[in-house]
Amino acid sequence: MRLGLKKDEVRLDAYNPEWRNEFHRVKNAIIENTNIVDHRIEPIGSTAIIGMDSKPIIDILVGVDDISNFDERIVSGLKNIGFLRLKVQRPGEIVFARFTDETYTVKTHFIHLAEYQKELWNNLIYFRDYLNSNEDARLEYLKVKKAYLKMSSTGINDYTDHKEDFVKSIFELGKM
Repeated sequence: MRLGLKKDEVRLDAYNPEWRNEFHRVKNAIIENTNIVDHRIEPIGSTAIIGMDSKPIIDILVGVDDISNFDERIVSGLKNIGFLRLKVQRPGEIVFARFTDETYTVKTHFIHLAEYQKELWNNLIYFRDYLNSNEDARLEYLKVKKAYLKMSSTGINDYTDHKEDFVKSIFELGKM
């Protein structure tokens, strides 16, 4: 299994069942190195959607009670297993990444620290579960992702923006 993308690179790999094994390996390391409990660590993103082509980066959602005031031992524990806090500014979320080496050019994993069972947590879990249970939605999402790649193989922010309407439409289904 080959994981990782360079900064701003956009590439989709065919679904790989090893992605789930990698999630579980990292989840166990998170549990061993932080005070985060099992049910607050979930796979998200396309690598968590069975059969979905995906960027080869493992996305992991970690739930805390309060994003503005959480145990700093979480940060040191994540650092112990190779995750560094990024300067990315997203509402209600703190992002960590793991890189292939000390050049910090190729990211292989993201941890999205968010408030447990609050809006962002619920949206991300709903999106994953909905696409895992709905083949039509999975196929539509794949079309959206591939449409971007026909235009460009760089620009991760543009890629994310390109998918935004679809993603938000699924989030809205979860609020009904």
